[in-house]
Amino acid sequence: MSHLICPVCRRALISGGKSMRCENGHTYDIAKQGYVNLLMSNKASVKRHGDDRAMVRARTAFLEKGYYNCLRDAVCRAAVDHFSGESAEVTDVGCGEGWYTEAVKQALFKAGKGCAVCGIDISRDALIGFSRRDREAVLAVASVNSLPIADRSQDIIINLFAPCDGAEFLRVLKPGGVVIRAVPMEDHLWGLKKAIYDKPYLNSAPEYSLSGAELLERIEINDKLTLTGNEDIASLFLMTPYYYKTSREDQQKLESLDRLETEISFCVFVMRKK
Repeated sequence: MSHLICPVCRRALISGGKSMRCENGHTYDIAKQGYVNLLMSNKASVKRHGDDRAMVRARTAFLEKGYYNCLRDAVCRAAVDHFSGESAEVTDVGCGEGWYTEAVKQALFKAGKGCAVCGIDISRDALIGFSRRDREAVLAVASVNSLPIADRSQDIIINLFAPCDGAEFLRVLKPGGVVIRAVPMEDHLWGLKKAIYDKPYLNSAPEYSLSGAELLERIEINDKLTLTGNEDIASLFLMTPYYYKTSREDQQKLESLDRLETEISFCVFVMRKK
């Protein structure tokens, strides 16, 4: 069931054919690729919104080869372990092309639970990729700071490597609902950074707390990857924010590499709304 609300008046949106409409007459077209754009124009102040097509393609190619299965499995396990109802309403905030979201949905099904999925992202290209993966998912272009989701309607919020807004998460979660948030740890992709930068830097130490929620789990995941082809190395680099922040000179350092060893290190926080 869709719990989307109008970004103007915050009334429920009802789907009708090729559009969604609220009781006050605000209408939003559903794109042919299956998503609805609910990003308010006064919030769209930058030219490039979210991941572009190249980033989406690179991340899809990389994830489909299983390199981040350890993180996917931890997120799925957390969703199954901490949802005790019969059918979960799940929203992935910063969902990308839905690789993790679809895995959570299938894990809940396997555990004998139902699941309805909503994906929120500011990238149209990412949501187009999501729609190819799951035609049943409700998909919306929107900001994390103003989620077009009804109050107290969601059982699980997923937020992986994406901006977060704790107040919005708590607003849309049912009492007892769960946030599953993943962030990179200090030495995540250290080998990649060493191959690019003369003076690589560690990430900030990951911590996350949410007033109004209790910490259920803090899961640390550490592993090493060995990439043996330049295609996979390029995909990893392109799917990170480093690509757009790196000079052309430093980018070229990876173009001749056909082997790369790098650390991957994640921290998953699982929190329950009180």
